[in-house]
Amino acid sequence: MAQTKAKYLTLEEGFFAVFLIVIAFVCLIIAGKTYDQVMAFHTAIGSLFAAGGAFIIFKNYFNDGGMAIPQEIDGKPNYNLGPIKFGAWAAVFWGIAGFTVGLIIALQLAYPVLNFDLPWTSFGRLRPLHTSAVIFAFGGNVLLATSFYVVQRTSRARMPGRIAPWFVILGYNAFIVIAGTGYLLGATQSKEYAEPEWYADLWLTIVWVAYLLVFLGTLWKRKEPHIYVANWFYLAFIVTIAMLHITNNLTIPVSIYGTKSYIVWAGVQDAMVQWWYGHNAVGFFLTAGFLAIMYYFVPKRAERPVYSYRLSIVHFWALIFL
Repeated sequence: MAQTKAKYLTLEEGFFAVFLIVIAFVCLIIAGKTYDQVMAFHTAIGSLFAAGGAFIIFKNYFNDGGMAIPQEIDGKPNYNLGPIKFGAWAAVFWGIAGFTVGLIIALQLAYPVLNFDLPWTSFGRLRPLHTSAVIFAFGGNVLLATSFYVVQRTSRARMPGRIAPWFVILGYNAFIVIAGTGYLLGATQSKEYAEPEWYADLWLTIVWVAYLLVFLGTLWKRKEPHIYVANWFYLAFIVTIAMLHITNNLTIPVSIYGTKSYIVWAGVQDAMVQWWYGHNAVGFFLTAGFLAIMYYFVPKRAERPVYSYRLSIVHFWALIFL
């Protein structure tokens, strides 16, 4: 039976289209009024990204008439693999970029002339670019792509939404672009592993909330009676990173038209919050998330079940309480 075309955008499509149009206009207004060149550059990029996203939503609607995507085909789940493939390729790209910058700064230590006496190629700006590119751009895309893959497979359900998964993966990479160019242009808040300024942090918070909702929505739709242990590790990673990010990046902007902001924590409290964030970012971004990858792909490649599922649950709660 032929599917009938929808007369209007779905609620999800309409929401994201309006949201992105508003973001594009806000960015244009700020770009027109700011005297901060970095803010003008970033808001111009943000406006282009947001307008492009809204255009794609409308283009897809007019191309397919808003036909609903089947949740199953021939009795098998119709998994959403598009965002996963994009995240995998983005991880490869950012990995190569991050490793290349790492090589450059290593050479700068031996040959200082390679700083070229330019601010945006100096060691002080390239070093945080290297660490963030490897950890958050490369590692972050790996975690997003694998979490979307694993949660669908272990739930035997398609991710909810047509736009939301794409918003998460593209929005995260937009954050990477804004943060990375901010490092080169000197717009940072001088907090290790948390250098991006207030507007980049705000955008990442929005993207991360959408990520959590997509992940929880997939678990809610699951056809399996139990939540596989890898998903517990992914969920711990998502929730904890959200808490760490928000607490460590509570800032007051000097102006919405400028990049500069001041952290609400002062002195010793700022140092304590910063390294509470730093160490737990290692514990949950670089540990819990990658343990989730291990719990799915190692048994899959070995073609054997997890040796002791009960022990894996003990492992999860031991990590959480530690």
